[in-house]
Amino acid sequence: MLWACLLLPSLSLDVFARALAANDRTRPFVVASGGHYPKVIAANEPARAAGIRRGQLISAALALAPGLALRDRDPAAEEAALSDVATLALAFTPSASLAPPNAVLAEIGGSVRLFGGLPRLLEQLAQQVDARGYPMRAALAPTPTAALLLARAGHATPVVDPAQLPAALAPLPLALLDVDPAALATLAAAGIATFGALQALPRAGLARRFDQRVVDLLDRACGGAADPRASYRPPVRFERKLPLPAPVDTVDALAFGVNRLVQDLAAWLLARGLGVTRMSLSLVHERYVRERGTPPTIATFALGAPARAPAHLTVVLRERLARVALPAAVEAIVLRSDETAPLAGRNLGLLPEDEASAVVVPLVERLRSRLGDDAVALLATQAEHRPEYAAKAGHRPGSAKTVQRRGAARPCSLHAPRPLWLLDAVQPLGAKLEVQPWILRDGPERIESGWWDGRDLRRDYFVAETPHGETVWVYRDHRYGTDDGEWFMHGLFA
Repeated sequence: MLWACLLLPSLSLDVFARALAANDRTRPFVVASGGHYPKVIAANEPARAAGIRRGQLISAALALAPGLALRDRDPAAEEAALSDVATLALAFTPSASLAPPNAVLAEIGGSVRLFGGLPRLLEQLAQQVDARGYPMRAALAPTPTAALLLARAGHATPVVDPAQLPAALAPLPLALLDVDPAALATLAAAGIATFGALQALPRAGLARRFDQRVVDLLDRACGGAADPRASYRPPVRFERKLPLPAPVDTVDALAFGVNRLVQDLAAWLLARGLGVTRMSLSLVHERYVRERGTPPTIATFALGAPARAPAHLTVVLRERLARVALPAAVEAIVLRSDETAPLAGRNLGLLPEDEASAVVVPLVERLRSRLGDDAVALLATQAEHRPEYAAKAGHRPGSAKTVQRRGAARPCSLHAPRPLWLLDAVQPLGAKLEVQPWILRDGPERIESGWWDGRDLRRDYFVAETPHGETVWVYRDHRYGTDDGEWFMHGLFA
């Protein structure tokens, strides 16, 4: 087995900073702890350049940088970020695990050949994580505990042979271990400061003096004991909140953050083999505005077919955001997947030069994002023989707003040609047939149905040519069982 540890060293800062483009990160920004005397937990590069350091009081930091942007630490956002990285890792391996507070473990031994070798796999994985706005530090080892310790120590050289583990772990400081601080202090007082020194102690005495868990940790790290990890499974519904480093009052400033959330949604959809058909974007306003009763601004969007391509989803969401008027500044964005449907993956080409085709956003979705769901209707076919009931028109297929429309017909088939659109009301042809004869080109197609709901019919349909050369769809009505029923025109062919 070969485990990769994806360590996010600045996660508490990245959950906010990832909402900004690279050229917008010039303002000093820090994440602070709570309490009466909050301190700096993490600071970005401009803040560090101003002299701000971890553990510094916020009052001192503001004195160094009066324009400092400040946000309280958000543990929920950090937990969600770990889930997003684990979901992303599932595209490279079927086994990924969370290692709170800031790491993800992935068993990649079975995926090395699939991705063309270990260097290429790690490169692609690092690119995907970095593209989500999370700077990453990776380490490789035959056991998950060893990979986690090596990543915390910044050990970049892969360790692929279990026999190399003791030597690689020996110089690591004990502060990297998930051990009780009191035990670490006792060991330090005894001159035990590294993993190798701790491993050299007698196991029985070590377990009696401290805890069996310390001995188990050593054995799991070196491969002497099983190191099971709970496999991560993406949630059944996607809902992700992206807090902003500072409130924004323009829709244009939200575009980069929306793109980040769309990337997270696409990774979740891929991991679950789904496509989204309806999603909603909530713009959470500042706290003082919410306390006055202003609800979040919500923009919803329904797609005509399941989709998960990030370019596709980003286009339709940006089109919808352009129509949103903000009543107040926004401090967080929330993206939800309201409805999903199974979506098969795309078969890749056999040759290396085969590339994925460009993403095409259907015109109907662009129109609906600009004009609104109520302004554009779609046709959906039904399992119905009667032409006037063979289709429905509505705002989206299968929605509660779908209504019957008599002017729609199901698509033409080779065996029973039908016009794409029917007349709103059939036209009697009695007088017209007496003036000049019409030519029957195809038919008859017998349609006899509807006896169970009181709208029964019995018709023989024909494709006919009018005296003026038009191709039309006509039928003879045999509802009363006679063979000399009246003729009606029901539709026109293009």
